[in-house]
Amino acid sequence: MIKVLKAGFYASIQDKGRVGYANVGVPVSGVMDSYAANLSNSILDNSLEAAVLEITFGGTQLEFLTDTFICISGGDFLPKINQKSILMNARIKVSKNDILSFGKINFGVRCYLAVKGGFKTDTRLESRSFYQNITEDHIIRKNEILPINKIENQLKSTNTSIKVLKSHFETKEIKCFKGPEYDLLEDHQKEQLASQLFTISNDNNRMGYRLNETIENNLPSILTSAVLPGTVQLTPSGKIIVLMKDCQVTGGYPRVLQLLEREIGMLSQKTTHNRLKFMLISI
Repeated sequence: MIKVLKAGFYASIQDKGRVGYANVGVPVSGVMDSYAANLSNSILDNSLEAAVLEITFGGTQLEFLTDTFICISGGDFLPKINQKSILMNARIKVSKNDILSFGKINFGVRCYLAVKGGFKTDTRLESRSFYQNITEDHIIRKNEILPINKIENQLKSTNTSIKVLKSHFETKEIKCFKGPEYDLLEDHQKEQLASQLFTISNDNNRMGYRLNETIENNLPSILTSAVLPGTVQLTPSGKIIVLMKDCQVTGGYPRVLQLLEREIGMLSQKTTHNRLKFMLISI
């Protein structure tokens, strides 16, 4: 078991999400940065389906009520155990009564805490991913107890960590392919979409990222159609919205681009005032 001493800005249990429930209006949810979450689970030899704790902007503090092994990947918030710095992207032994805390932001927006065997919160619609009105809560709360397995095998900590590509956090280029309505755009609109450096607005969260700059939009309205995480919508005002993991399952705005899964993770490590550029690729 793990006790939440400080919940932080926004932290939630996430796994691969709820696939197959769009027909009843349930979002996919799941980890925003699958690259980072997969890395933390892989280092612990967990299933990639194992639930992790997604921590946004740090500030979370946890007390371990049992021995276990952990790994932290993704954004670096200078994690410490009992006020001693620990490695990122490495297998770390944690003992009963140890306190894990996160400090200032070094880089990134979201980090992933994996525990040996994964978090064992309730499963709803075949997923442990927190989402309002599906799970009991959408974020962790102070004094909450998070269930985990007691470790059965005696692994060892490691003094080495896996190096990750800094480009995952620093690149401005976000790869994508054409959305269903892309070919309805005129050439100058396509050119602007490909050349414009966009700025992330302060309206960015697990549902979607709104961008500040506009694209001329003279497209006709469309019938409400299916959308999914990574869909890039063009609103009537010319604003761009990139849908993220907690997005709705249908939308009425033209779907001009679609991000790859890895690119959703890269975008999720950016925040207000960060800049990006769409790079169209063929698939």
